[in-house]
Amino acid sequence: MRRVLLVLAAIALTLPPAVSLAQSPTADVRKTAKAEEPTRPTGDGAGQVMTDSWLTTKTKMALTKDDRTKARHIKVETQGAVVTLRGKVSSAEERTAAEEIARRITGVASVSNALQIVPNDQRKSVDAKDDGIETAVRERLEKDAQLKDAGIKVRSDNSVVTLRGKVSDPKAKIRASDVVRGVPGVRSVRNELALKG
Repeated sequence: MRRVLLVLAAIALTLPPAVSLAQSPTADVRKTAKAEEPTRPTGDGAGQVMTDSWLTTKTKMALTKDDRTKARHIKVETQGAVVTLRGKVSSAEERTAAEEIARRITGVASVSNALQIVPNDQRKSVDAKDDGIETAVRERLEKDAQLKDAGIKVRSDNSVVTLRGKVSDPKAKIRASDVVRGVPGVRSVRNELALKG
């Protein structure tokens, strides 16, 4: 038994130098970089995805720690170091606090604050109305010949509908906004659709 352990220990001691020799210089540089510094995207953008995920996580943690916000009601998304806040908050102060917290995160380029103010006593009815609006919008988009296969993601916050995803051309993007505006109960549309390709 001792002999086996000694052999395994000897192998383990010889592996780290071999592994470090196989690493590229850029991997060593990345290891020593601070966690706060954004990673430069590689050719496939993998570094940017990791940075965006890290910024989202840091923002959510900061929102959770701060007593001025109810983080469970705030959805955080990050793309290209731009943090987007979505959801419903109970006051203008909470909306402003959430934006301030997100702006203080190291590495965040800017903050898009799409939070809607809904008093706590109205939250249940507004959530139910938003669920109905989302369903109606999805049904309308699925019935539209130009948009039915686009896979558009729909979110409603206090009757403000956000459209996300990719469409084939600028006309489809405009068409999506027009279709959504025709749904009863929609107050406004945030069209964040990107063009394919």
